[in-house]
Amino acid sequence: MFLSIFDIFKIGVGPSSSHTMGPMSAAARFLDELLRLDRPRAAGAKPVALSASLHGSLAFTGVGHGTGRAVILGLSGYRPDTIDPDIMDKTIAQVESEGMVRPEGHPAYRFRPSIDLVFDRKTPLSQHPNGMRFAAFDNAGQAVYRQTYFSIGGGFVLSEDEMRAMGAAPKADPANVPFPFHHGKSMLDMADASGLSIAEMKRANEEVFRSRDDLNRRMDAIWSAMSDCMARGLDECGIMPGGLGVKRRAPGLFRQLSKSSRQNLAGPLSGNDWLCAFAMAVNEENAAGGRVVTAPTNGAAGVVPAVLKYVLEFVSGAGRKEVHDFLLTAAAIGGIIKHNASISGAEVGCQGEVGAASAMAAAGLCAVMGGTPAQVENAAEIALEHHLGMTCDPVAGLVQIPCIERNGFGAVKAVTAASLALNSDGAHIVSLDACVETMRQTGRDMSERYKETSLAGLAANVTVC
Repeated sequence: MFLSIFDIFKIGVGPSSSHTMGPMSAAARFLDELLRLDRPRAAGAKPVALSASLHGSLAFTGVGHGTGRAVILGLSGYRPDTIDPDIMDKTIAQVESEGMVRPEGHPAYRFRPSIDLVFDRKTPLSQHPNGMRFAAFDNAGQAVYRQTYFSIGGGFVLSEDEMRAMGAAPKADPANVPFPFHHGKSMLDMADASGLSIAEMKRANEEVFRSRDDLNRRMDAIWSAMSDCMARGLDECGIMPGGLGVKRRAPGLFRQLSKSSRQNLAGPLSGNDWLCAFAMAVNEENAAGGRVVTAPTNGAAGVVPAVLKYVLEFVSGAGRKEVHDFLLTAAAIGGIIKHNASISGAEVGCQGEVGAASAMAAAGLCAVMGGTPAQVENAAEIALEHHLGMTCDPVAGLVQIPCIERNGFGAVKAVTAASLALNSDGAHIVSLDACVETMRQTGRDMSERYKETSLAGLAANVTVC
C-alpha cells in the first residue's frame, strides 16, 4: 500500500506508538463504529457499558507503556494527535472515580477500569503480538458489539478483518503514483530512469494526494512538533515517571555542551555528544508522556529529529528545503522497511524501531549532504545492518532503559553510516533489500521473550527496587 510521509511521521503522545497511540486510536475507533451501527435495536439493546482486554505484548508491558491509560482516554473520546497532555491525568482520575466514560456525541457508558479493563497475559491473539478486544453491552449484560484490533507499530491500527485481508492480499500498491517503488532496487531503478532524487520522487508521489503548498505546510508542522518536543526535553529537568527513578540527563548535557564553543565540534567526542543530547531530549520527553512524533515509532522518535537538528545547527546553508528533503527521503526508506518487514518492536525487536530510525536518518543526512540515490540507499543499509538482531527488552516495561540512550547511539550510527556512504561511490555488496529481509527473518526467529514483553534481557537482569 502507498505509505505517505504522514503515515511514517504522526504527531501523538508518549510513551509508545504501538502501546499508547495505537490503543488510544483503537478505542476511539471502537466508539466511532459503535455510533455507526445501523442494525435496528430494541430499546433495551442499546449499549450502556464497555469492556476492553489487552493481549500479548500489550498485556505484558502495558502498565509501563501507559496502555491502560491510553484505552481509558480513547474510550473517553480522545485521539493521540489532538489530545492535550495537560488534561490526561484529570480525565483518567474522573473515570476511575465515577466508573463512567463520557465521550462527546455519545451517551455515558459504564466503564470501571479496575474491572472492565483486563491485562490478559494468558490469551495471546495469533494474528499479532499487540492485540486488543473491545465489547459493548446492553442493560441485560448481552454484548451488542465486539471488535478486535491490532496495534502493528508506529501508531497503525488494523481490525481483525483488515489483518486477515492484509495477510491474504499480495503486497501491491493500488495507488496511482508516478513512482510506486516498494523496494530499494525499484527505488534506485526509478531514480536512474527519471534522473530525480529520492526526495523528488517521494514528493511527486505525495503531490498526487495534496497540493505542493499543503505538503510543505504539513512537513513544516511535523518538523515544528519534533523541534518543540526536543526543546522541551532540553529544558525540562527532574525524574521521569514510572518508578525506576531515571533522571533526565539531556538538559544537563545540553548546558555543558553549550558552554563550550561550537567550533570545537571537530573534536573526537563533541559531535556524538550533541547528537545524544538532541536524541535523548526527545525520548525523555516521550517517556514522560509528552507530545512526540513517530519516526517511525515513539520508542525510536529521537533519532531522526536529532540528526536533522544536527544538520541545521552545524551544516552551513541548511534550511527549509533541506528539512523537507531530509523528511521525504527518510519517509521513503521508512516506508520500504515497514512494507517489507516491520517497524514494531513486538514483532521484530528494536532492530525494527531504532534500526529503522537510524536507516531513515542516515538516508536523510546523506541526501541533504549531496549524496546520489545509490549513496543514500547505501547509507540506509549500513545503518540498518548494524542494528540487526537488536532486542526490545525495556526494563520494567518502561520506554526508558535502554531506550533513551539507544536513540542517541542510533543517531551516532546514522551519521557514521552517512559519512561512510558519502565517501564511497555507492557500490556495495549488501543491498538495503537484503538487509530488510534479513531483519524480517531475524525478527521471525527471535524469541518472543525479547520482543517487547520485558521477560528477558535487561528487563530480566536489572533489579528494580
